[in-house]
Amino acid sequence: MSPTLTNLTREDIICALATPPGTGAISIVRLSGRNCLALLDKVFKPSVRGSILKDAEGYTIHHGKIIDGEVILDDVLISVFRAPHSYTGEEAAEIGIHGSPFIQQRIIELMISLGARQAERGEFTMRAFLHGKYDLSQAEAVADLIASTTRTSHHLALEQMRGGFSQKIKSLRQQLVDFAALLELELDFSEEDVVFADRGKLYSLLEQLTREVTELLQSFTLGNVLKHGIPVAITGKPNVGKSTLLNAIINEERAIVSEIPGTTRDYIEDVIVLQGTAFRFIDTAGLRSTSDAVETMGIEKTREKISQARIILYVFDITALEPEELKVELDELRTELNKPDVLIIPIANKTDMLVESPHHFSDLVEWGTIFISAKRKENINLILESLMKTVQTGMQTDQVILSNTRHYQALQYSLFALEAVEKGFHEKISTDLIAIELRQALHHLGTITGEIAPDEVLGSVFGRFCIGK
Repeated sequence: MSPTLTNLTREDIICALATPPGTGAISIVRLSGRNCLALLDKVFKPSVRGSILKDAEGYTIHHGKIIDGEVILDDVLISVFRAPHSYTGEEAAEIGIHGSPFIQQRIIELMISLGARQAERGEFTMRAFLHGKYDLSQAEAVADLIASTTRTSHHLALEQMRGGFSQKIKSLRQQLVDFAALLELELDFSEEDVVFADRGKLYSLLEQLTREVTELLQSFTLGNVLKHGIPVAITGKPNVGKSTLLNAIINEERAIVSEIPGTTRDYIEDVIVLQGTAFRFIDTAGLRSTSDAVETMGIEKTREKISQARIILYVFDITALEPEELKVELDELRTELNKPDVLIIPIANKTDMLVESPHHFSDLVEWGTIFISAKRKENINLILESLMKTVQTGMQTDQVILSNTRHYQALQYSLFALEAVEKGFHEKISTDLIAIELRQALHHLGTITGEIAPDEVLGSVFGRFCIGK
């Protein structure tokens, strides 16, 4: 069940397991809400006589036992947090227990019997948002941080959680608010024909805002692949060594290697992490015309995967393909893709079988070709270095990168509204209609940070969190 603003504005006590379910050395049961410490005092038997949780200072830890009547459930450590200096901004506590599923369940049941209730998905973070600990985009970054599996995805989530992205959005929105206020003032004095908003400054502001929003939208492609892994398609004609290359890159016999053309009839996918960035390598079926129905299906899947890739390693047999033929194949691939932002790297394989320098060697070098022997695992490092350069050149240290689909959609709507405002001024549309479009841009920017937060948006955002966070 997704949390809603209605049931989360109550000041009741919520509880949940904050660590993954299952057996482990320790587990954490989290509570939040007014008087949750007094509730714990009912079942907590402290090791230090006279220690009362509801009177304890924040950021202190207390050892003792949790008891249910005369039954001892576990030896525990209870961490105390005082409002507003807790994760949720409320009075809160975390109970460190032994990681037995039985103990976990019994303690949660005990808390509920005393008047607490089971927390819903994301409810702790929702309360942090409601108490001003995070704005909405920062709260979303908490889920991304938990889900991060690489240094790059961790960096993106941490920067957003620290407010880098939301500060950018708030700055854009404040500039719009200031000018919208002037337009609204004009509307109030419309009968007196008073102009408060300098049109020249407005045009300049619109150009600046449109440019900044466009730059953020353009960063989404990079942010999305850095967050989920950069898709790299290994493609080319049959029997040029694509599967051998995949095995060499991941250092594992993942794909079947055979001299028979058409061995790979479906795509094979694996992930490696290079210097903190995930790359999703996809070994595809060889591109050729065939009457084999199964192989044809594999080639169709290949084309689908190639269209989704950000980087394409186009493998060819250096002993069997002339540069002129290669140029034709690469041009056909670029035309078919029709995506100028996709990087195609020619990979000249089977250099171990060369008896002399390849024809038009300088042309191949000029096209950025990497010469390898996948069979002998020679120069594989050059491919990996080339892949890392694409990440380093695309990611500037001071660049705010968009990586959230909901934010992308809201920014897209904001851009549409800004373009409508600009068009309205050029076509001399009345100020009241222009003001409507400005309000739309403000609305969509506000949904990103939560300054405007419809109930269904909050439910969608926090519904993807785990229970206990």
